Amino acid sequence: MGLLSLAIWVPILFGAVLLALGRDDQAGVVRWIALIGAVVSLLITVPLYTGFVVDSAAMQFVENMLWIERFNVRYHLGVDGISLWLIPLTAFITVVVVISAWEVITERVNQYMGAFLILSGLMIGVFSALDGMLFYVFFEATLIPMYLIIGIWGGPNKIYAAFKFFLYTLMGSLLLLIALIYLYTQSGGSFDLAVWYALPLSGKAQAFIFFAFLAAFAVKVPMWPVHTWLPDVHVEAPTGGSAVLAAIMLKLGAYGFLRFSLPIAPDAAHEYAGVMITLSLIAVVYVGLVAMVQQDMKKLVAYSSVAHMGFVTLGFFIFSDLGVSGGIVQMIAHGFVSAAMFLSIGVLYDRVHSREIASYGGVVNTMPKFAAFALLFSMANCGLPGTAGFVGEWMVILGAVKYNFWIGFAAASALIFGAAYTLWMFKRVYLGPVANHHVKDLVDINAREFLVMALLAIAVLYMGIYPKLFTDVMDTSVTQLLKQIAISKLPV
Repeated sequence: MGLLSLAIWVPILFGAVLLALGRDDQAGVVRWIALIGAVVSLLITVPLYTGFVVDSAAMQFVENMLWIERFNVRYHLGVDGISLWLIPLTAFITVVVVISAWEVITERVNQYMGAFLILSGLMIGVFSALDGMLFYVFFEATLIPMYLIIGIWGGPNKIYAAFKFFLYTLMGSLLLLIALIYLYTQSGGSFDLAVWYALPLSGKAQAFIFFAFLAAFAVKVPMWPVHTWLPDVHVEAPTGGSAVLAAIMLKLGAYGFLRFSLPIAPDAAHEYAGVMITLSLIAVVYVGLVAMVQQDMKKLVAYSSVAHMGFVTLGFFIFSDLGVSGGIVQMIAHGFVSAAMFLSIGVLYDRVHSREIASYGGVVNTMPKFAAFALLFSMANCGLPGTAGFVGEWMVILGAVKYNFWIGFAAASALIFGAAYTLWMFKRVYLGPVANHHVKDLVDINAREFLVMALLAIAVLYMGIYPKLFTDVMDTSVTQLLKQIAISKLPV
């Protein structure tokens, strides 16, 4: 087995063992097995980075064997600079989520931990699949553990939220499947992405494929106007579910654009770039304003996720190396920052059992250590220089200004809104005198919670201070992608 197969199947195997063996009276053992599984899965992803050849745009760590002979579906995996960092990020967030749920989840612990480990393996599968059908199988399979996580451990309206999440994403994916089958027939019976990249397609066919992909990926990202499921799901999902959903799951859609939409239908991508830029700017500006009026902390951070992901799609469709690299960096940074934001809200929720901003006030007086972490993460969410949140946004804004000054200006103004709603939430929850008796009784974070916060704080600061580690690996792959997109695929 190659490294990528191990990275996919080790967490799935651990998850399956937990589902099969664990009972609630063995919760302690289950937690340790889950933690070992998550840490082992993270360690497997390290050689991917250390053994990665930076100056090559070719796929590395490739595994390729026949899976379904009749339809020529292959088990074909590989990573390049675009997907490389997303795999360790997934494994890292899983470790953090397992630690964060240590004391919080007391019922069906084995199922909870098992679902997250299986989900982690499936998402790594999405990021490393080089066969259209294999990608689709992993892409759809991620829905099942997430659906269960929301539907079993969620809040009062969890069933509604789980259904909404499932139906929205399934609806989009149906069109994706049709597009994959069309490409299969056009390419003479191949699901290989490299074959599809070289396939000449008419303008009409490209437009159809582009919008079919858009339906699937825009719901996942979520782009405006199909973002309405996200706030509902976030509010109901348990803390770990929200963290994984915001940190990794939203990236599946953005990654789909880079791997499918742009290289397979480049002419359509150029033709409809204006539409994509407009939708991204609406997400960045309008949804930022919607975030300002939220009373629920989770809802506010959910809308902020939509706004931050708007930067990603904006970066991709201005077709410059700064924009695309900035979009990918923003995906990774948002992974750290949004996970940190949701886990911070989770710490408060575990104590007070309320997500309403009005239920808090003056938390800094009773939980000073925690408030310091929350301040750092809030600053990263605003995009303060020196934190992870700044690097990607700055690159995208720089690329957008080069593309068109006014688009760059609109994107940069969104930073103001971002700072406004984040700081406003921070002020009302953490600062000032103790506003009610719940807050008076709070105790500061324990060693376990401190560990979770510290891991995320290190990641956020390291990426903000030394982004070179993240940008170097992607440069060659991004340049190659842009060359690919620049060549028309219209039949001569």
